[in-house]
Amino acid sequence: MKNRIRGLIRLLGIALIAVACKSEQSPVTTDFNEDPVQAQPQRPMPSNDEVLSKLYDPDYSVPDNFYVDERANTPGSYTVYHVKDESVSYELCTDDLSVATAWEEADNASRHVNGYFVGSTENTRYFEFIRELSYTDSVSNVDDLTSPGFSRVFKCSYVVRDGVDRSLLTGYAGTINARPLSDDLFREYVEYFWQFTFFNVRARKVLESFGTSSATHRQRILLLALATRQGDAQCDLVEVVAWTFTVDIASGQVESQFTTSQSFTAELVGGVPQVCAGEG
Repeated sequence: MKNRIRGLIRLLGIALIAVACKSEQSPVTTDFNEDPVQAQPQRPMPSNDEVLSKLYDPDYSVPDNFYVDERANTPGSYTVYHVKDESVSYELCTDDLSVATAWEEADNASRHVNGYFVGSTENTRYFEFIRELSYTDSVSNVDDLTSPGFSRVFKCSYVVRDGVDRSLLTGYAGTINARPLSDDLFREYVEYFWQFTFFNVRARKVLESFGTSSATHRQRILLLALATRQGDAQCDLVEVVAWTFTVDIASGQVESQFTTSQSFTAELVGGVPQVCAGEG
C-alpha cells in the first residue's frame, strides 16, 4: 500500500530478484580504540520539558541545517528507495550505469507496485531512476492513482554498504570511499541514512546533530528522542538516545553505536505533553 509522505521520506523495503554481484570491497576490521576520537563535547542534556516540546510537536522533525533530501520538495505523494541485495540487508552499489539500470529494471519488475520509466539522473553519490508508479482504486489514502517513485543505486566510489545489516542500529555501517572525507561529507552521510531508518515508535525526532574529530577518526552524534506507546491509558515511554557514528578517515569504515542516555514516561494532557506523575 502506498503511504502519504509529506516533507519526510520513508524507505520502502525493496527486494531484488536478480542475483546481484557484491562489490569486490568488503569490510576491513578496524580497532577504533587505537586512536579514539577526542572526548565528545561536554553538551548538557536537554531537560525533560525540552525533549517533550520537540518530541510531541507535529511541526518539528530535525534541527536547523540538518540534511534535506533532494526530493523533499516534490509536490504530493512520492517514494524514495534504494535497490538492495536479495536479503534486503544492504543497499547495492556500482559505478557502471548499465549495471545499475539492469538492477533497477529487475527491481521494478519484481515489486507489487511498479511503474513506467520516466527518466534517470545521477550525482556523485548515486544513480537515480524515476518512474511513475501506478496504484489501484482500492488504495484509499492517496489522491491520485499515480505518483513518482525515485529508485537509487549508490556509486561504489561514494560508499560500499555490502555487509551492513540494516536491521541493526549498532555495528558496521558501510565504507565511505569518497575523498576527502571531510566532516561535512560524513555529517551528510549520517543524516541521509536517518531518513531511511525504521523505528517502531509513536514519534521519533532528532534533537541535535553534532560532531568531533581526531587525527584519524571523525564522529557524528545524533541525539534522538523516541516515544513508544505502552498501551491504552498508559504513559508513553520516552527515550533519549545517542546514536554515535565513527569513521576511520583512512579506510572510510563506519561503525555505529546506539546508546540510551535517559528514559522517563510522559503523556498528553489536554494536548500538552508532560512528564507522568511520580517522575522528575
